[in-house]
Amino acid sequence: MKKVTILSRRRVVRSPIIIRSMVNRFFSLEAIGGILLLVFTIFSLVIANVPALECILDFFNTELSINLGNYFNLSMSLAYWINDGLMVLFFFTVGLEIKREILVGELSSFKQASLPITTAIGGMVVPAIIYAFCNASVPGQEDNGWGIPMATDIAFAIGIISLLGKRMPISLIIFLTALAIVDDLGAIIVIAIFYPAHALHFEMLLIALAVMALIYLFNILRIRATVVYIIAGIALWLAILESGLHATIAGVLLAIVIPISAKHNPIKFLQRSKRVLSEIKVAQSKNKNKIIANEHQKELVHNIQYEINQAISPLQQYEYSLHPWVMYIIMPLFALVNAGVKIDSVALSGLFSSISIGVFLGLFLGKPLGIMLLSWLSVKCKIAQLPREATWGQLIGVGFMAGIGFTMSIFIANLAFTDEGLVSTAKLAILITSLIAGIIGILILRATSSKDYTEYNISEEEVNSQSN
Repeated sequence: MKKVTILSRRRVVRSPIIIRSMVNRFFSLEAIGGILLLVFTIFSLVIANVPALECILDFFNTELSINLGNYFNLSMSLAYWINDGLMVLFFFTVGLEIKREILVGELSSFKQASLPITTAIGGMVVPAIIYAFCNASVPGQEDNGWGIPMATDIAFAIGIISLLGKRMPISLIIFLTALAIVDDLGAIIVIAIFYPAHALHFEMLLIALAVMALIYLFNILRIRATVVYIIAGIALWLAILESGLHATIAGVLLAIVIPISAKHNPIKFLQRSKRVLSEIKVAQSKNKNKIIANEHQKELVHNIQYEINQAISPLQQYEYSLHPWVMYIIMPLFALVNAGVKIDSVALSGLFSSISIGVFLGLFLGKPLGIMLLSWLSVKCKIAQLPREATWGQLIGVGFMAGIGFTMSIFIANLAFTDEGLVSTAKLAILITSLIAGIIGILILRATSSKDYTEYNISEEEVNSQSN
């Protein structure tokens, strides 16, 4: 089998393989986003425990209203606008990632998807069972938090893994990313079915379905105007907000009907671009300046940009554009508003409650146990195979990294409990467990990843399959 060597970090080779551009951008976004999450989490804890900074919390409790005369009135605190409004964009981006991975990515074939899917299922089911067992005999709301330890925070996980640099095989990073995406899908399903905001209103659900049908019609008619999808997305969000489902589910539903096909296929894009480039060449031959000096040249350059936009699908455009906003602004704001826990004698005593024990055992033990158990069964039954150049020791480290359940876990905790004391107990347990799981995970990965993975050998078949 002929081999093609790809060099990363030290020397960049122009290659059709999508791994370098996709992973490098995703890796850097998630790593920096993880650092920002950590900074804002610490700041949120400081705010919650320093009386002089309580004014910041008061600011987030400020009501913000949108009124259109007597026809429309929507009033929520800033904290709710972040949790029920801005977080819709987080779920929308997650939905786009899931859809892309299922259609053309790591989850697009049984061979690629089998290991991430099976391990993610193990990493969700085992923690939920452990939590339920710990709270089975406890009266009250405690047993409602079984969904909390099911989720993995990919930003924190990738941010910590980035500390290892090129000692981590890129296949393992892709595996963790795919696992977390399936994990997110499972968490979204759990939120939609088991944690509704209030009683369901079926007439609003019908309106939401009608809006989705309309957006799908736009898809069929090949309408690509961004403003159309923004207006339709807002209408879908308002319908879901009043339906009883949590408002953030609107982001996932919108992602389902976003077009994945571009207006121009690659052949048409190439033909039209060649024509514009030849016009630019002719125009430049008449103008010896090294800069764009006239309106005709400017128009030609804009035409190239237009052709590029026509060759990129709305799904790719929205995901690429929104990902930095989600990672650098929305998730840090969510952490700032939700991660703060007042650490006092009451909170510390709650560390030994059934909720804390369930969260700790679920995330710290359930996650790696479920991931390793299903990985072993999948490989032994020849359903899947380990990621290229990865070892079982590294997979154990990834299992502990998956125990970092921050954003989605806190989100579910807010939905699971109505008692603020229980919410605070769950948040503190999530923060402490995520910290311990991250430290253990990075130590295991460091101990089992002594090799320099600067070079990756990939078969020619893989080159061709990925370039297609």
